[in-house]
Amino acid sequence: MKVTIVGRQMNVWEEMKTIIETKLEKLGKYFNDECSATATLSCKHNKKCLEITIVSSGTIFRSEVQDETFRNALDKAVYVIERQIRKNKTRLAKRLRSGAFDGGIIDTGEDFEEEAEFNIRRKSFTLKPMSVEEAIMQMNLLDHEFFVFKDDKSGEVCVVYKRKDGDYGLIEAME
Repeated sequence: MKVTIVGRQMNVWEEMKTIIETKLEKLGKYFNDECSATATLSCKHNKKCLEITIVSSGTIFRSEVQDETFRNALDKAVYVIERQIRKNKTRLAKRLRSGAFDGGIIDTGEDFEEEAEFNIRRKSFTLKPMSVEEAIMQMNLLDHEFFVFKDDKSGEVCVVYKRKDGDYGLIEAME
């Protein structure tokens, strides 16, 4: 597993880099060798924030945790990713490293019920060309967390969404 550690507006000390690499290497048993992990450390609102993103065979695992210390945040973030793997192990078995579950999953004493099937509610609507600002306004009027629209400048399908920090995000599809 290739591990990249990034500090946003801060320097990450060597001891912390070693701790992060060691923790993420333990997750390596689930993933193939081409897997890459990125750990991003930052401070937000006097809290330590750690974001871990693991990309393996086109599947993205992500956790973002805030805590009093980076060590606590790291433990929680790794736990979140392990929980994602456990809950979806049947679906993920084809994408993860062969034999990833042979030795069993790390036992934390908690029982996780694997999701049997996804309940999908389908919805169809006409995509109207609009600006990003119009899409945000429409999303807010509908009181939704996201809104799909066709960008009036590029003609591409995009998604605007409300972020946890209160700002907005834009997802633009690339082929």
